[in-house]
Amino acid sequence: MTTVAEALSGKGRRDENFPVASWLLSVRRRDPIIAFYRFARAADDVADHPILSADQKLALLDGLDAALCGLGEPDPEAEPLRLALGECGLKPQHALDLLDAFRLDVRKSRYADWAELMDYCQLSAAPVGRFVLDVHEEDERVWPASDALCAALQVINHLQDCAKDYRNLDRVYLPEDILSRHGASIRMLSEPTAPPALRASLAELARGAAELAERGAKLIEQVRDLRLAAEIAAIQALARRLARDLQSRDPLSQRVHLDKVGFAIVGGLGAARFLASALVRSIGVWPKAPA
Repeated sequence: MTTVAEALSGKGRRDENFPVASWLLSVRRRDPIIAFYRFARAADDVADHPILSADQKLALLDGLDAALCGLGEPDPEAEPLRLALGECGLKPQHALDLLDAFRLDVRKSRYADWAELMDYCQLSAAPVGRFVLDVHEEDERVWPASDALCAALQVINHLQDCAKDYRNLDRVYLPEDILSRHGASIRMLSEPTAPPALRASLAELARGAAELAERGAKLIEQVRDLRLAAEIAAIQALARRLARDLQSRDPLSQRVHLDKVGFAIVGGLGAARFLASALVRSIGVWPKAPA
């Protein structure tokens, strides 16, 4: 295996836990976001490949880096984003930060504490939200709320996949100090059902994700683009629901995800509530019904 294309898992944006460039966004905004997602998905698949060696993974990630910056051989997984960046007048920095996160995944498999995990999220999650905001020409002052929401999504994903990541990649994102505080061990991730000590650790991390999601809720009102705000409202509603579920359910013995119907209902209601409140604000107050 010598190319990024050969390492692809086949997973697409419709397989994700959260909306990626949904119909709520305009076509003009969706196209570069889809190109960014395709690039990120390819790099993620490389970093998570079960057979490639660490050196092979790093070489492929370096190739994506060079292709995106126009310094190496073109790569079909990087070229759409390279062209989209040129059309939007944007720099590749957010995508390059993501590549650093995937390089870290290749080299690092354990996290000492929450702060170390949040440092990882600054590379693996924050750039995604920042890119979407840049595409919508939003102010950088809204980045902190975006970073918090994106970190919440990342932690939720880590909790959902904690057993699979350990089993397939020997990679554990659960901070070691939190496990230790509850008397849990990494080896417990191999159990068919999480022991009480591990359940307590997972619940604490889920509460952390919920707090991040609440901090990220500020972003809904901070962005200027109404359609983007509606999508963020949908994402935030999904994050709140999944973080709540992960506080009481066991991701080792259960699939703590929403099915397509649940995804549509929870996300749709989040977007609808925001749009209704925006409509009320736009007209001041509802007119009184005739007597």
